[in-house]
Amino acid sequence: KNHNNFNQNFTLLTMFSSLNRLLILSLLTHGLCFAPLTMKSDLKSQNKSIDLFKKTVASCLIGVSLLGCSEVLNADGGTGKFALPPIDKSDKNRCSFKSSSMGQANAARDKLYDLRQCDMREQSAQGNDLSGVLASEANFEKVDFKEAQLSKAYARNSKFDGADFTNGIVDRVSFDGSSLKGAIFKNTVLTSTSFTNADVEGVDFTEAALGGFDLKNLCKNESLKGTNPTTGANTRESLGCP
Repeated sequence: KNHNNFNQNFTLLTMFSSLNRLLILSLLTHGLCFAPLTMKSDLKSQNKSIDLFKKTVASCLIGVSLLGCSEVLNADGGTGKFALPPIDKSDKNRCSFKSSSMGQANAARDKLYDLRQCDMREQSAQGNDLSGVLASEANFEKVDFKEAQLSKAYARNSKFDGADFTNGIVDRVSFDGSSLKGAIFKNTVLTSTSFTNADVEGVDFTEAALGGFDLKNLCKNESLKGTNPTTGANTRESLGCP
């Protein structure tokens, strides 16, 4: 049995190494996949390690399919052209908040997390790990995202009006073309997050963490004006823009 488990591990490793080397390096660099494989003396622990490795390989393969074998997909909008997989509309449970147990730094899952074109208005995702979610062309108006993790989310051309991201981790997210009127990002991590052509009127950015380059770009957004209807914070002042 131990010999069979070794063969299973070897087969998986062989399959994994057969992927394009450059793509794998890019995936590892961007944190899309991380596959710890531990060797234990007992058979039960070995089987658990094999199951974890299989799930992680599946997550990596999903990442490769998104890349299209041509260029690396940056969730923050750095990639110009790429093809997303078709929406599985046969999945009746697709439009629901599901927290990941694999850790937000990786944005890794054993199944593609797809909320595209979903109507999630006024629901709660408080404290959930939604990292790596595809959330474009969807409605997230007044959703409670407090203390949620959305690392590497793809959230273009969606509605986040009145959504509350207080104390959340929203790094490397693309909000390009989305409406975020009256949203709240108080004390939220927004490093490497893109708001290109997004409507940020009335957004509260009080004590949000942004890099200097991100802040400079956001301050150029023409919709950066008004006051937040919930907190009363002045939008430009909350971001520290002149």
